[in-house]
Amino acid sequence: MTLSIRRLGDPVLRRRAASVPKVNAKVRALAREMREAMDRAHGIGLAAPQVGESLRLIVTSVPRGDLPPFETALANPEILSSSRKEAIGEEGCLSIPGIIGDVKRAERIRVAGTAMNGRRVVVEEEGLIARCLAHEIDHLNGVLFIDRIGLPEAKARAAMEAFLEER
Repeated sequence: MTLSIRRLGDPVLRRRAASVPKVNAKVRALAREMREAMDRAHGIGLAAPQVGESLRLIVTSVPRGDLPPFETALANPEILSSSRKEAIGEEGCLSIPGIIGDVKRAERIRVAGTAMNGRRVVVEEEGLIARCLAHEIDHLNGVLFIDRIGLPEAKARAAMEAFLEER
């Protein structure tokens, strides 16, 4: 099955996603399909609500220079702690094409979740990886990056639609 990415205005993007009760073959298949959709769209992170599934599941593939990308698939991810030090960085979103903004986020975060092998994992990351994880976890709570920069949804939708018409 080919998943399509939902765009701003789809109600699923504003709902708090349901917990994944158990990592099973269906959840692993969804994570694989999400990664494929993310790769097709040239993204670095994707949350299940962005493909119409109101589940607490994220995938990432964040570039790290000369190192292999930081790739993960986590069910029920939660931020355990965040550094007090924050950084402003540019963000966009596969669900809001054409819109980019500077978002203030913690420089370093600790995230716990369940890996696709069913084991609980804790990762501590900084920089772009931390930003990506926080952005995707926001999606699971119905929060979009435009909320963090104070861009009203109506203005963001109009700008997104104008961008898509130009393409």
